[in-house]
Amino acid sequence: MKDRFYRFLTFLTRHLGAWVFLLVAWFIATGYFLFFPRRVAVSVRFYRRLLPGRSRFHPLWCAWRQYHHFVRVFLDRFLLTEGADLPTTYEGWDHLVEAAESGRGGIVLMSHVGNWEIAAHLLKHYGRSHPSMKLLLYLGEKHREQIERRQKKSVARNGIRVIAVPEEGGSPMDIVEGLNFLREGGLVSMTGDRLWGRDPRTVDVRFAGARARIPETPFVLALMSGAPLLIFFAYRTRGGVYQLITKPPLTVRAASRSERTDAITAAAQTYADTLEETVRAHPFEWYHFEPFLLEDPAAGPG
Repeated sequence: MKDRFYRFLTFLTRHLGAWVFLLVAWFIATGYFLFFPRRVAVSVRFYRRLLPGRSRFHPLWCAWRQYHHFVRVFLDRFLLTEGADLPTTYEGWDHLVEAAESGRGGIVLMSHVGNWEIAAHLLKHYGRSHPSMKLLLYLGEKHREQIERRQKKSVARNGIRVIAVPEEGGSPMDIVEGLNFLREGGLVSMTGDRLWGRDPRTVDVRFAGARARIPETPFVLALMSGAPLLIFFAYRTRGGVYQLITKPPLTVRAASRSERTDAITAAAQTYADTLEETVRAHPFEWYHFEPFLLEDPAAGPG
């Protein structure tokens, strides 16, 4: 969505109401669904694996719902920038507070269940009662995505430190900065289900009876720093309420160098199992539009 069009749409929404945004976005989502079959095929293959034994057309219906649920993300992003408070519930907030107050910090492992920007804003909102809580967010930097740049700026203005990782890969200093941030008791947020860079280090995991490849960095960072992994989800429920969940802390430890690979693999599989369970429970909140399973060779949108 181009920046000028987005600004025009938000102008209309301010003056006419949210229904304008939803109506226009519905047609955009429908257009993507109808005119980009290769992209839709990525979702169909994923849902066929995730929810086996359903009718032949059930995965296609799931993809339709996925695309049109994504419409609400754009409206909620806009409402947040307008100062609105989205209704939320939080389960496991105490795990983040404990990590921040312990001085060890923590690695908040996000995913593409829900939306990263809304999750970051809501985390910061909850953190107002703990002014010492600091959040650093690693994000992928997409080329020529004006709206993405605008959204990252809005996150930074909200007091969240942002490190944008280019598509060709980040600098080793980015990881050093994350380690230093953890040692200061900060919370470092990373995505656990998407690869960035041309040749990223990965871990193979089992997911929905197939294999997936996820980034190794969060688990290596946890091993190096001693900070716990905090698996985090933020998704929209049927009633329009955002459910925020932080799972109990997961520690990655290895008594010797030879045990590091096994420790990282075990932690990555725990994350993958938790992710699969959550996506099964909320399949239309899965906003990962690129191939995720290794057996799916199709290309999806960036």
